[in-house]
Amino acid sequence: MENLRKFGLGYCDLPTMMWNVSTLLRVITINIDSRQERKIPIYFYVLTLITYSSYLYIYLISMLWFVFWKSHETGDMTATMIVFSLGVSSEIGPCKMIYMMWNEELARKVVDGYIECDRAIIKGSRFFKNLLKGLRTVKKRALIFWIVIIGNGVIYILKPIITPGRHIMEDNFINLGLEPQFETPYYQIAFFLTSLGVYITCYLPANLTAFLIVLIGYTEVTLLALSRELLNLWGDAQEYYKKALHNRHSKEINIPSDIHEIDVYKQKIVNDYIQRRLYEIVRLHKTNIILINQIELVFRGAIAMEFILLIVGLLAILLGGLENTYIQMPFAMIQVSMDCLTGQRLIDACGIFENAVYDCKWENFNASNMKTVLLILQISQKTLNLSAGGCSKLSFTCLMTVIRSIYSAYTALQSTMVFA
Repeated sequence: MENLRKFGLGYCDLPTMMWNVSTLLRVITINIDSRQERKIPIYFYVLTLITYSSYLYIYLISMLWFVFWKSHETGDMTATMIVFSLGVSSEIGPCKMIYMMWNEELARKVVDGYIECDRAIIKGSRFFKNLLKGLRTVKKRALIFWIVIIGNGVIYILKPIITPGRHIMEDNFINLGLEPQFETPYYQIAFFLTSLGVYITCYLPANLTAFLIVLIGYTEVTLLALSRELLNLWGDAQEYYKKALHNRHSKEINIPSDIHEIDVYKQKIVNDYIQRRLYEIVRLHKTNIILINQIELVFRGAIAMEFILLIVGLLAILLGGLENTYIQMPFAMIQVSMDCLTGQRLIDACGIFENAVYDCKWENFNASNMKTVLLILQISQKTLNLSAGGCSKLSFTCLMTVIRSIYSAYTALQSTMVFA
């Protein structure tokens, strides 16, 4: 029960969140956390092999057979579009899984980098508290996405069970070699294999995207927490000087009496403190830039493939009719939306950090600290972002462009189909 509670919002620190994602990914034989010393149990490999084979049979082999062969016999274009949309949309998870397995070592390196970055933060500090507060929002975002995707799969499996009579997930989807489909034992076999295929289709993107949400979200909240530190930097320096002055009084250490000497002494204490804090901010900012670039290297190809599949899948869903594909539509849309939301939040955090650098009262610093602030400002103007294959930045603008493109293609194809 204690381990189960760690999946809730009461545990929002990065090591626990990484443990959450790593534990879920180990079920599908992906190990992204080098802290996990135990080997992945053999029965997980067996489970993955069985479920993945079922998925390939139902949503790849049978889908291609139905779309390019069986549909010519039935002549039902709507059924063809529904089956095609199912097959294409379901490819997202397996494609991401292949990319993750291909880049598993690099993914572990990224996770280790984030854990090391988090370990260097002083626990109990204001920065750490702000980080935890932001990470709670990130974990909530990942949980909502996970619940929606998994819930979508559960509803998809339960729909034929609660419907009177014999039904499978899509009655018009005839599987290769399982005809007549509603006769025993073909019906039971088709339902079981399709359920395993739905498990793979939903479980893979739910956990792999949650992994991405956590990593990008950590950089997002780090930038927001650094922004608050910059805005409070001058005030903190003044407080530090007062404490230093009080300590010298209490230890009966001589304090300059001349006004000019007092001012020089104050400037030295304040700017030494600012220099140390700016060094920490630069270090954290630089580390997160490197980590985001590594994430981009791991995921850019997978995100590009995901967007292509989702665009084609959503187009097929619309052509199949929303009254027939009302369950598939949320599955596809939330994945596009969440990727774009994650990218937009990162862009917004970079903008807030850039503004905070300029508003940190740098005009009161000495020349050396001013140069450091100028360097941070120049670096912060290069906005961090995620991209789909390096072609398009993930943002709300990208989301609107995708939706507009899908709708334009849909209206063009629909008029062509009606005319034909």
